[in-house]
Amino acid sequence: MKTCLLLPAYNEAKTIGRIISEARTYIESIIVIDDGSIDNTAQIAHEQDVVVLQHEVNRGKGMALRSGFEYALEHGYEVIITMDSDGQHEPADIPRFLARLQENNADILLGARVLERRRMPLHRRLNNKLISEIGSWLCGQRIVDFQSGFRLIKSKVLQSITLETVRYETESEFLIKAGRMGFRIETLPIRTIYEDEISNVKPLREMYLFTRMFFKNIYLLKNDFNNQRRWN
Repeated sequence: MKTCLLLPAYNEAKTIGRIISEARTYIESIIVIDDGSIDNTAQIAHEQDVVVLQHEVNRGKGMALRSGFEYALEHGYEVIITMDSDGQHEPADIPRFLARLQENNADILLGARVLERRRMPLHRRLNNKLISEIGSWLCGQRIVDFQSGFRLIKSKVLQSITLETVRYETESEFLIKAGRMGFRIETLPIRTIYEDEISNVKPLREMYLFTRMFFKNIYLLKNDFNNQRRWN
């Protein structure tokens, strides 16, 4: 199947070159979505001779992913892998995703940070657990790491879902909608590298965005329930 790797990036000049170089060992088509970086992230990516999509201003990780999804679908990719560009994910895990896809043919494979969760900073661990519990309930499937950005997605899922959010909540929105539509979501344990870099993720802001989306989905669930009662 025609496969590509999407790398949303915002001011990741320190890591983007290494990630592209390592990922190229396992996958040929790499697309970097530079989300308005003010460093030389885009320049480094261009020098690596990969496709670079650029936002003139920072529009949010969700919007970067949406731009990448649109490009992938327009160019006929059947399998889309997404991976963060801050160095926390290991490109060497890409073959594991592809091998697992051959084994169980899931619609979505989610890289779950369960192998070394204790090394995750405490505030992020608590935030992750809460969102994963609520998100699992909303999407109707048990998902242990709702926020992981390391994912394998079949194109048919992206073709079926309309995303509305633009920032960190987009990854949660995607899983909630995919789960409610009946797409099968499977988990693949991955190792995550936590160093001293400052994360772009702001837990309080992320929780606010997720909470806003939560209440919107509660409203949608209520409408679904009322519609089912009406038809029955």
